[in-house]
Amino acid sequence: MSEAALALSLFFHIGATVVWLGGLALMTFLVLPALNQTLAGQPALYRLLRRLRRRFTLAGNFALLVLIVTGLLQMSADPNYEGLLRFSNRWSQVLLLKHLLLIGMALASLTAQFAVAPALERASLLLEHTKGDLAAWRRLRQRERRLSWLIALLALFILAASAWLTAI
Repeated sequence: MSEAALALSLFFHIGATVVWLGGLALMTFLVLPALNQTLAGQPALYRLLRRLRRRFTLAGNFALLVLIVTGLLQMSADPNYEGLLRFSNRWSQVLLLKHLLLIGMALASLTAQFAVAPALERASLLLEHTKGDLAAWRRLRQRERRLSWLIALLALFILAASAWLTAI
């Protein structure tokens, strides 16, 4: 890969990391707690959370796609890369660890996106129309919160693995 292509790939990789992990951190640690405190129990909270979830899911999924494509390009161009399923050097072993963390993060994200979010959507819509079960909604929000924290923690480990890879 040429120097210019590698630089472009790194640019998009870092940009997607900022969108994905920065958005995740912003939502998990700042926006959602503030919204929950400010709008607790109000129908506007359910509507706003639904809209934020949809928008962030779209941006996050696109950023993840960019990360996967650019990461694969960079991996194949790295002189430490010895081939598929070859883990004979420290770099490839750390890369394996990073990929395992990514798989864990993807599974948690898929659970949040395809299991918890749809149920939360239904519960929120019902609550907006005063027909829902607030206790069920709170349980789903707690599950979503736990998954968000797990994803954020895995993201930190992935960043640490990325730094380790760079140092090798």
